[in-house]
Amino acid sequence: MTLRAIWLHLRMPFSIYLLPVCLFAMTLPPGISNWWRAVWVLLIIHVLVYPAANTFNSYYDKDEGSVNGLESPPPVDKTLFWVSMGLEALALLAGAFINMQFVVFILVYGAFMKCYSHTAIRIKKRPVASWLLISTFQGGFVFLMTYMIMHDVSFWELFVMSDQIGLWLGTLISTLNILALYPVTQVYQHAEDASRGDLTISRLMGVRGTFINAWLCLLASGICFLLFYEGTWPFFLMIALLVPGVVYLAALTYRVWQNAAAADYRAAMWMTRLTGWGMNIFFLILLAYKS
Repeated sequence: MTLRAIWLHLRMPFSIYLLPVCLFAMTLPPGISNWWRAVWVLLIIHVLVYPAANTFNSYYDKDEGSVNGLESPPPVDKTLFWVSMGLEALALLAGAFINMQFVVFILVYGAFMKCYSHTAIRIKKRPVASWLLISTFQGGFVFLMTYMIMHDVSFWELFVMSDQIGLWLGTLISTLNILALYPVTQVYQHAEDASRGDLTISRLMGVRGTFINAWLCLLASGICFLLFYEGTWPFFLMIALLVPGVVYLAALTYRVWQNAAAADYRAAMWMTRLTGWGMNIFFLILLAYKS
């Protein structure tokens, strides 16, 4: 494989749209006391951990059509597998400079992603299980991991914290957002998934069902956000920043209702970009306000 092909399979730009989960966790009290640690954690997760999972998935899927964050995947060979292993090793080494709990989190996340993609287990073939587990790991798990690593909180300490409600509500919100958007990133892959025998959650729901699910989960997330911010100004700022993404999703839903083929790669990626950047800007504003 060429360096360019490897770079494309890292799907590094797509990591930006997963960034809101970590940023959200960093806005929770007591805030960021060590900005170097914050930057280090974000780099490890988004430059090493996620690309390691992406390349592992790409190696075992060997996609020929558009996939999440990559419109035209180059052919893959064993090189990509070793790139994935190398990135995970670097993530573990870098995580050890923070604490061993981070190393354990990285190992658990990596193990799940291998079970998700590897042909011997391939959770990806199980639509409901893969949907729930991906949403839990990329959402709630990463949210809790970020919070715990930033503040040196052990697993047992989570249950005696004074602000448990806010923490668990944030975990639920992070999971709901992935539950909403993850199936949308599969909606243009139905034919290719069917050719491999993968019944994804989007195939199970159907094209229309995928968008109905997105609206229901986002509505639930919005209600949880309202409770989380108790109707104060951050909630209304978030709504304002998400207007472009919500309007685009509404227009796309209308087009899909007229013609299922409208749910193509570019449409799904535009929705991901608009919602992802809206959330990123919102949480960055909150972090700047609280610093």
